[in-house]
Parts: sequence; structure tokens; C-alpha cells
Amino acid sequence: MARAFLFVLDSFGIGGAADAGRYGDAGADTFGHILKACAEGRADREGLRKGQLAVPNMMSLGLGRAAQTSTGLRPGIDAPLIASAFHGAAQEVSSGKDTPSGHWEIAGLPVRFDWGYFPDTVPAFPAELTEAIIREGKLPGILGNCHASGTEIIERLGEEHIRTAKPICYTSVDSVLQIAAHETHFGLERLYALCLTVRRLVDPLKIGRVIARPFVGETPATFQRTHNRRDYAVPPPEETLLDRLAGRGSKVVAVGKIGDIFAHRGIFEVRKAGGNMAMFDKALGAMDDAGEGDLVFANFVDFDTDFGHRRDVAGYAAALEAFDRRLPEALSRIRPGDLLILTADHGNDPTWRGTDHTRERVPVIGIGPGLKGGDIGLRPTFADIGETVAEHLGLAAGRHGTSFLATIGGHA
Repeated sequence: MARAFLFVLDSFGIGGAADAGRYGDAGADTFGHILKACAEGRADREGLRKGQLAVPNMMSLGLGRAAQTSTGLRPGIDAPLIASAFHGAAQEVSSGKDTPSGHWEIAGLPVRFDWGYFPDTVPAFPAELTEAIIREGKLPGILGNCHASGTEIIERLGEEHIRTAKPICYTSVDSVLQIAAHETHFGLERLYALCLTVRRLVDPLKIGRVIARPFVGETPATFQRTHNRRDYAVPPPEETLLDRLAGRGSKVVAVGKIGDIFAHRGIFEVRKAGGNMAMFDKALGAMDDAGEGDLVFANFVDFDTDFGHRRDVAGYAAALEAFDRRLPEALSRIRPGDLLILTADHGNDPTWRGTDHTRERVPVIGIGPGLKGGDIGLRPTFADIGETVAEHLGLAAGRHGTSFLATIGGHA
């Protein structure tokens, strides 16, 4: 029985991107720098974690070897490989280092066009866009209108937002317009409706995502973003792996923000929860329910939003360790004919300057009972992941990427 499970550890890059310098990220290495910080005691935090990074289950799938493939450097920790495990790294060919580009390429569709971006100026948005947002959103105005960290700008402008009912609009180096608003004072459904309006307004600018960022609290000390985030993405311009599976009647179960990233195209069902561990529970349930020819596609976003962007090395390390402790629960559900792949969509090195994503290669590690496993090397595009899943599930080859299934002992 052929089933596939694709887990994306959002932002868990492994360095080595050949074009990192083009993005100002030469030397960025999320995994490598977390490892180094842990080994040097710089990721110790009272009551959270201490000492060297402990991710033995991912190491047994070949994470250390994948990192060495990416950077040429041995990671300093290792573990024996389990039977049928495979490992390698993948280089992104899409433009940008954002979430849609990475996920679409994983699903077999590289982004060859350039996204639109907002300049790092104040104001960041064109005057005509700002005027249209205010007019069509029936708003008294907007706050922010700049590049910012989401937590910082809510802390800085949250009280003014509550007082004036002006939503907080901001951007980053990604192709994104984010709107933060209070769940009760502004209203969650009102925020979602505003984001739908703004999605339409930014389409001509080729902006990848409009993101609703609801928060609660009454003062800067108590403001907190909630798990009711919603992403409004541009639909992929061509068929993805998800469309191909849906077209032949297979079910794609999207766990986390996967549905939003693909504009809910090719998705049979969405399962969401707050936090990585609750998301892991949803992923396990989806694995239990998956049938012949189905795909469970899960995103674990906390690595990125809670720790990468906030440059929280100890938090990122602890989150990796927590994920790793749960991994045997997923491995225990793998049956003959199944394929499990762990990967990432970009990097977000918590030791790096700024607060934005980093251009990195990503790990491609996993297991399939009955496969010989082994080294898949450096894949020239993330699309090889999608094409491998496609072949495993019996689909014809797509236009982008090359399956590595034969390399690891699968059917050719």
C-alpha cells in the first residue's frame, strides 16, 4: 500500500546555498550554528534546555550526513543510520527565500518569476495602495506602513491600534503584507475580511502573501499573537503535486498552514492546531487515517515564527529536541509501502543578523520500509522531493525535478 508523508520543519536550513551571497546570507547555517551554540553553552536556558543539541532520531535518519553534503563539514554529532533511511540535501532554484517559493518547489513547481517586494522605507507601501486599503476596508487609517518584526511592532503600536481601530500593516524582505489586529477590539472575522480585500488589491503588485496576524492582550507587556493566523496566498501558476494527486482522486491532507500556502488548491482536508506539538498530534492522526495513494503534507511553523524570526537560539534548539522526541511516534506508523520525508522550505538562522529568512539548502531525510536507503546526494532542486513522492504514489513524471526513488531502491 503506497502512502506518503511529507513533514516540513519550517525554516530548518542546513547552510551551504551556492547563491546565498546574492541574498546577503553567505555563511548562514541554521542547523550548523544551532549545533555550535549548543556545544559552546550559548543555547542553555534555565528550565528549558542545556548542553549539546540532542536530536538522535533525526540523526539516525541521516541529518548529520545531509548537513555534510550541504556544507562539506561534519556536524560534530552523529548516530548509526536505521534500516531503509536515506539522506541528502537540496538546493532551491526558485526566486526568493520565502514560504510559498519553498513549498511550491517542494511540491514540484519552482518559482521562476520574481515576486513583488515593498521597499525598506517609511512609508513602505505605495500611496495609492494605502489609500485603497483605507477606502475599501472602511478604515480610519492604518498604522505601521514599514518593515518590522511582528512582535516588536505589535508591542510598539498595539495600544494605539486599540484606541484608534487602525490596523497595523507591515512587511519584511519577503513578498508579504501582514496585518495585525486585536481579536476582540478589532474583531477576528473583520481582520480576515480585510485581508481578503487587501489580497485583491496587491495582486497587480505580485505580492506572494497577505497574512492575518491576530493578537490579544491590553498592554505591551501582555500583547500576544494567537494561533488564528491565516495566510492568503497567490494560487500556484501551474499544477503542483497536490493538484495531480487530487486530479486522480487521491486525498491530500494538509496539516498546519499548508492549505493556505497553496491557496487551498488540491487539498482534500485541512487540519490545524496551535503549536508544533499539537500539530504533531494532528499529523499522527492524519497518518492513521491515510489510505492508498494519499499524501499527508504537514508544516511545523514554530521553528520559523517563534524562534527563527525572533533569533532565539535556545528556543529553536529546544523545539528541535521536542520534535525529535516525538519522531518515533511517526516512525512507528510507517508500514511497508509508505514513504516519509522530512525537509524544510528555507533557512532562518537564529544566530544571523536581522530577523528574516536565510537562503540555505535544506535536508532531505526519510525512510521507506523495504527500500535500501542510502545517500541521495545534493539534489539540484527541491522539486526532486515532489517528483519522488509522485513516482512513489504512482503518478506520471511532472515537468520539473527528477525522482530519486530508484536511487534508494524504489520502483523505477
